[in-house]
Amino acid sequence: MNILVAGFQHETNTFAPTVASYESFVRGEDFPGLVRGEAVFGLLNVNLPASGFINFVRAEGHGVTPVIWAGAGASAHVTTEAYERIAGEIVEAARTASFDAIYLDLHGAMVAQHLDDGEGELLARIRAVVGSGMKIVVSLDSHANVTQQILSLADGVVAYRTYPHIDMADAGRRAGELLLALMRAGRAAHLVARRVPFLIPVNSMSTMMQPARGVYDLLEELEPGVLSLSFAPGFPAADFAECGPVVWGYGFDEAATAQAVEALFSRVCAPEAQWAVRFDEPDAAVLHAMRIAQAASKPVIIADTQDNPGVGGDSNTTGMLRALLRHGAQGAAIGLICDPAAAAAAHRAGVGARIDIALGGCPQVAGDEPLCASFEVEALSDGKFVYGGPMMNGKASDLGLMAQLRIGGVRVAVSSAKAQLLDRNMYRTVGIEPADMKILVNKSSVHFRADFAPIAEEILVARAPGPFIADPAELPWKKLAPGMRLAPEGPAFEGR
Repeated sequence: MNILVAGFQHETNTFAPTVASYESFVRGEDFPGLVRGEAVFGLLNVNLPASGFINFVRAEGHGVTPVIWAGAGASAHVTTEAYERIAGEIVEAARTASFDAIYLDLHGAMVAQHLDDGEGELLARIRAVVGSGMKIVVSLDSHANVTQQILSLADGVVAYRTYPHIDMADAGRRAGELLLALMRAGRAAHLVARRVPFLIPVNSMSTMMQPARGVYDLLEELEPGVLSLSFAPGFPAADFAECGPVVWGYGFDEAATAQAVEALFSRVCAPEAQWAVRFDEPDAAVLHAMRIAQAASKPVIIADTQDNPGVGGDSNTTGMLRALLRHGAQGAAIGLICDPAAAAAAHRAGVGARIDIALGGCPQVAGDEPLCASFEVEALSDGKFVYGGPMMNGKASDLGLMAQLRIGGVRVAVSSAKAQLLDRNMYRTVGIEPADMKILVNKSSVHFRADFAPIAEEILVARAPGPFIADPAELPWKKLAPGMRLAPEGPAFEGR
């Protein structure tokens, strides 16, 4: 076979302050920058679904026609221009290229300015040009809000099984295995899907902890009885009717598939309270961390979850930095604070200089003002580094001018471009060795655990003011399906 391959990834927080433009995809931000055609093969050593798929099907003797791979960091809506340009390239390739099947590396939680279901719309446009007989398989992020349109238009859909997402390439391989199984069978598999009736907070989805670990363990126990089984906990910050978790599976034996899906669905839903999350307020988190750090041999890590760029934050709030300073924290570091002007000022002044600047501040968050203070420039960087942790291992990144600024006992890693603090090399590029610190404040929710858990004495989750509201029950929903519970055992959305 020759298989058409394309990737288009975005996780949309419809409540976030900043949209994803076409230039966001060109830069890539948390992802590799946009590539086309043969340049897609340059991603084959990066932990991405497309690389896992391509490496697998090539090893099985099949050919690949790559179209485009485009991803941008989580934010508010994808602009109409960006969606139409990238989706248009994929649809045009489906219209004009010669191929035997299609694989799409998608996220599953994309909302554009002009449409709610970005992936479902893309599949609809592709189906319109290739017809119903063309096999299409899709891999999705586990934070996908899996719509009926996605499931009805694709022949097979698989989702990641880890959060932090260390199995992205594995998900692509599983999509390849599903495609080949469907092609060999020469017939469609039965699809069974169940929609979970409550939203799950992002922080409780980590597969390094329960209950998520147990859910995916059961999934893998059940899967040998069917063709494929998936669970996507969803992304609970996308305001549209089909936001929420879904369990689904495929099999040639419909009864066995339904039984497996029902067993997994029951494990997810009972009890709902297993998904509840405890959040610390900034002062409580810092004081708790300082107490632990007194006798600890490893750093205490605080997740600044509501300013996580991986879920739509801009990585510029100052609430956790102020809490560290307020309580005189020593041996602490925080990152990344995205402030191009501060980074440029540090580079103009040079290492060893003292600069008076207004650092950070998110204008969309009430009360989050820039921190006006005097900082010492400890280190400078051009912002170029390679991810070394298990999640984005091997990905080259460029965050523009970077600096390590010091104020009191706190080191601040400042960047010119936003990116989720999920890899130790992001600190090292400005001269901060994470393992040597007493307290680390990472602007991340869960992904940082993949690289930081091995060095952590303890991990706390703080709810400092930020653009990502970590408790979905507190969001101002308008389009969510009536009856969907806003949190585990939470109130049902009544519509507005």
